[in-house]
Amino acid sequence: MPLSFETLRNLLACPAQIANCESSDDILDRLDEAIAGSIKLRVLGAGRFPLKFGDWDRIRLGETLFAHKSMGEDWWTDYLTLAQASYDPLVMLARVSLAPFTWSEGQAMLNLIGADRCIQELCFKHGMRDGFTCPIGGRWIVSFWSPRSLSNVLSSATRAALYAAASSAAVRLEQLLDLGVGGIGDRAYLTPRELAVVRWASVGYRIQQTARALGLSVETVRTHMKKAQQKLGANTTGHAVAEAMRLRLIA
Repeated sequence: MPLSFETLRNLLACPAQIANCESSDDILDRLDEAIAGSIKLRVLGAGRFPLKFGDWDRIRLGETLFAHKSMGEDWWTDYLTLAQASYDPLVMLARVSLAPFTWSEGQAMLNLIGADRCIQELCFKHGMRDGFTCPIGGRWIVSFWSPRSLSNVLSSATRAALYAAASSAAVRLEQLLDLGVGGIGDRAYLTPRELAVVRWASVGYRIQQTARALGLSVETVRTHMKKAQQKLGANTTGHAVAEAMRLRLIA
């Protein structure tokens, strides 16, 4: 769907307007106003990922999750209750994605079945047929929703303009965010040697192979791995690797 000249002008002006906003509500309102018109989209909200994916205790409405008024409190209450009981596959996809995508595209990529469709069904219940999610810098997502299907609707130019505006919103929210609520200081600290043995384990090396690769004794490697597991709250080497990846200590 091509953008109207007015909508394109509003989106291009949006970053400068957002830069002067002093509250999350103002930021989301400016973003919503920019897309009013020819695009059947509304702002849903913006959220900052905790360091560890799935750490829902650190996702708090009004602190790290910012909701737009286009969807009522009932939606957010239902969503958070459901997401905490399981997880949102599309949010998981957004965390590892480098590009914005529609919800219908994400659902097709993941081929959701069974309980993984619960969030999708909740969206339908609240009149959201589709949406557009913009992952920003691996730490933020900004989401839009639509009462209609967006499959094969949004052009590349439209996506680029929406993503640019969403990025400016995430940047301004980050500037206004109380860094204490984001868990900045909660990342597990691994020494360079502990990180090294976990990294080698992540590519399939056993203790003996890691020892040879790093020029360390087998017992030293075991000690580093044991300490890494303790710091990461992991029970096994595989668990330690998974936790390190969730915390983005390794890739």
